[in-house]
Order: sequence, then structure tokens, then C-alpha cells
Amino acid sequence: MGVKFGREYSDIQKELTAAISKITDVHVFLEMEAADWDLLAEDEQLECIGTLTDDLFYALGTEPVCHVGSGSVRYDHERHVIIVRSSGGLATVISLI
Repeated sequence: MGVKFGREYSDIQKELTAAISKITDVHVFLEMEAADWDLLAEDEQLECIGTLTDDLFYALGTEPVCHVGSGSVRYDHERHVIIVRSSGGLATVISLI
């Protein structure tokens, strides 16, 4: 099926990276210990999450929901959005068109 989008991918990726960075235990998905994750500078953490967004974007084309730590990333193909639920239930909606 694939994720369909009309916006610039780089803009979507920036928003997705920012939303995923709000998941407090994103390091679990990256198979890192919290102490190791905390040793990374913020820009290094964002770089790791940015790389993760590429993988998630691809995965959402076949799996409607991906769990990332205690959060989730869901593709709503009918509304053309990606919904990121972070720790504490905060939801970020990213428009794909």
C-alpha cells in the first residue's frame, strides 16, 4: 500500500522527528540503555530519531501502527495523517497533504 503524501518529505520528517522526540523512552525502540541515550547530545539524539523516522515511514506502509517505547505512530490513510502518541497520551497529528 505505502504511505501517500503530497507535502515535501523533508518537512514531514522534521515534524515526525519532533513528535517522536517527545516519547520519553524512545531509546527502548532503538535498543539503547537509558544511560547511553542520555550520554548523547540533543542533536545526536535527534539525528538518531531522524533516521528512525525513515524506517517508520516505510513500515507504516504495511503496518498501520508501530509502537515506539511507550508511544505509538499510526498512519490514518483515510485522513492522510500520521498520529504520534507520546508518553502521557499527548498526540501530535502530522498532515501528509
